[in-house]
Amino acid sequence: MTLRVNRLKTDIRRVMEIFRGQNIKHERIGWYEDALIIRNKREKDLETNELFQEGHIYLQSLSSMIPPLVLNPKPGMKVLDLTAAPGGKSTQLAALMNNEGYIMANELNQIRAERLKFNIERQGAGIVEVRVGDGKRPEAGWNEFFDAVLLDAPCSGVGLFEMDNSQTYRGWSLRTVSQLAKEQKKLIEAAFGALKPGGTMVYSTCTLMKEENKANIAWALEKFDSRVSLDKIDLTMANAVTQPVRFVNQSNSALIIIPTELYEGFFIAKLRKQT
Repeated sequence: MTLRVNRLKTDIRRVMEIFRGQNIKHERIGWYEDALIIRNKREKDLETNELFQEGHIYLQSLSSMIPPLVLNPKPGMKVLDLTAAPGGKSTQLAALMNNEGYIMANELNQIRAERLKFNIERQGAGIVEVRVGDGKRPEAGWNEFFDAVLLDAPCSGVGLFEMDNSQTYRGWSLRTVSQLAKEQKKLIEAAFGALKPGGTMVYSTCTLMKEENKANIAWALEKFDSRVSLDKIDLTMANAVTQPVRFVNQSNSALIIIPTELYEGFFIAKLRKQT
């Protein structure tokens, strides 16, 4: 189990002190001061813990913590989280911004949006507004409105597959991958339109399929041409098995996180809209 300490309500030293008193064995992560690995408890054990119930911690995979860190939003910014539920990244963005600024958390599904609202309230992320709607159909007022955009796109989830658990890959097909890639391109187009010139956009997925990752970014670089470039990602920020993904005519790379015991498979690219 891994989790993120919610700095809007507490700090990691206080959480570690409480965990020691509860005999919850934990380890810190060198690349993120708010992350902890829990060695002797399961998810359902932590969900009944008072720290979780009061929003002082959020159960989140290490890989999913990386896209908000790559986006690196600053207090006072206007940020769009285009496919936001269940809220782990939205609330992490709010914490990184010290609850100063504005975050629009968009979610298509009404039921998932309710869970998103619940998590936002529990985490005390007061700068987050929830919109229930199709991210592919943005509001007119979004045009070049946001300083930064996070698009953690719906995907085929290959990075989450477990070989000894058929439930994790049941229903997967190349046809689904192809359909998702088309939807992802539409979301990328909407996200780019909402981004201010000079702003940054992070595109991430929890899949390892080229069609949903490298091919989509190559498509975006060609479509937006001189209006966009790949921004640098610090490949040493996560102590994981990482691999750069290179593109023609781009000096910077995207990033793949190879699945390990601690890390889910992820793809992350950072784009900058030129002024």
